[in-house]
Amino acid sequence: MKSALYRCVLVAGTAIAAAWAVRRASLRWGADAGELTMPLPGDGWLPAPDLQATRAITIKAPRSHVWGWVAQLGQNRGGFYTYDWLENLAGCDIHSSDVVMPELRVRAVGDEVRLAPSVGLRVVDLEETHHLVLRGAVAGDGTTAPAPYDFTWAFVLTEDAPGVTRLIVRERYAYLAGWARLLAEPVEMVSFLMSQRMLRGIRERAERRTATGA
Repeated sequence: MKSALYRCVLVAGTAIAAAWAVRRASLRWGADAGELTMPLPGDGWLPAPDLQATRAITIKAPRSHVWGWVAQLGQNRGGFYTYDWLENLAGCDIHSSDVVMPELRVRAVGDEVRLAPSVGLRVVDLEETHHLVLRGAVAGDGTTAPAPYDFTWAFVLTEDAPGVTRLIVRERYAYLAGWARLLAEPVEMVSFLMSQRMLRGIRERAERRTATGA
């Protein structure tokens, strides 16, 4: 009996430790220690978030070749460069573009960037070739009010070496309801799955553009 109980405790402890490790890795995918703590554009909108994820990727292309893909993100624009088939199973109607289309770019603060046909975020900060910050309080049923949490999504481009861009993406959640964590935590895990693919999708497109000179 004691042996069986010990095995159960060991298995449970191992599962908890593994889940914690996966969770920790998902919130910092690709980001180095400095990027995890450095202030980024958009932080000021939610200065004390309940949940934060910072992810990053190195792209062998100049910022000008990366920015076009970032600036046209959105269901109503160039898509998200992730798993369109999976997102469309949920009725998101997303079609990721393989070309930069200037007419689809965000132009100014206040522009809408949709996550799905009925779910949109607003541009709250924008600096050409440097950063794009989106914000929105989104409810679980796709409406915008009342919402269980406020949310910011920042895309920041740095170019520490000529022709090499670092794309840093930060998500911040501020809970507006006591049960918000129950929604935000699962949403964030799905976001990790999509975000890492989005970052790789942007890298593939930007590096291909640089290589071909298109």
